[in-house]
Amino acid sequence: MSDVEFSATRRLILQGAGAVALIGLGNLPFGLTPALAAANDKYPEDAFKQKSDADVIKTLYGKTAEPSDKVKLDAPEIAENGAVVPISVSTTLADVTSIAFLVSENPNVLIAKYNIPAGTMPAVANRIKMAKTSNVTVLVEAGGKLYSANKEVKVTVGGCGG
Repeated sequence: MSDVEFSATRRLILQGAGAVALIGLGNLPFGLTPALAAANDKYPEDAFKQKSDADVIKTLYGKTAEPSDKVKLDAPEIAENGAVVPISVSTTLADVTSIAFLVSENPNVLIAKYNIPAGTMPAVANRIKMAKTSNVTVLVEAGGKLYSANKEVKVTVGGCGG
C-alpha cells in the first residue's frame, strides 16, 4: 500500500470517527434545555423604552414591588467612573423567576432583566453605565410577588455621554 492510499484511508477513518463522536455528543443531556428556553423568551422591548421606575415596573410586572431585606444589592457608594459601575444582587427568597436592574436618572431606566430558570442560584453581577448620581433599584420576582432593594450611587465622572 502506498503512502497516498494510506493517507486517504486514515483521513476517512478520522473523519468518520469525528462524525460519530459529534452525533454521540448530541444525545448526551447537558442541561441546555432550560438555557435554550430562557434564550427564546420575548425581549421586553417596551420596558426598555420607559423613562421612569414606576413605568418600567408596570410594563414588566404589572404590580408594585415591596422592599425586602432578603434582597441584597451590592453597589459602591461612590463610582469614580460612571461608565463602569459594578453591581450585584443575591437573595435568599425561594422560587425566584426574574431579576431586573433600574437606574432612575439614566436615559433608559431599565438596565437589564434576567430570567432565572428553576433550580438556579438567584445571584447576578454586572457592570453598568450610569449617567449621573442616581438610585439603583433591583427588582426580584419570587413566588408570584415582587420585591426590591435600592441604593444611591454617587457618580463623579459621567458614563452615559458625560
